[in-house]
Amino acid sequence: MAHVASWQNIARRIVGRLTFAGLTLLLLAAHANSAARAAEVSFSAFPFMIACEVNGTHHAYYLSRIGQDGVAVYMTPAGQAGTITLSGGAKQVGGDVQSTCSGKTLEQLSSAGQAYYQQR
Repeated sequence: MAHVASWQNIARRIVGRLTFAGLTLLLLAAHANSAARAAEVSFSAFPFMIACEVNGTHHAYYLSRIGQDGVAVYMTPAGQAGTITLSGGAKQVGGDVQSTCSGKTLEQLSSAGQAYYQQR
């Protein structure tokens, strides 16, 4: 019986290691895929500034960085921040005050005259 139990333990360890290796390969493939997509996203795809209004006060959010996941971060000189993707809606980082940009896509912000792109 002890002999069978030891073979079962060995089999479990092998299956566990193969599962771990398989999951690791899947994560690496997903990371490589997301990095390839992010490489396609450039600063020229995003507006350099987005203008938002909160309770009658106008704020200029300037493009700060684009992450590997394609999320662009915008910041004001006063330290307020927001995020947006090429296809998603704008989201405020921190705080809960809604602005005229909240939830709008880049297309909607452009149509509303709130997105300012670099002239080429």
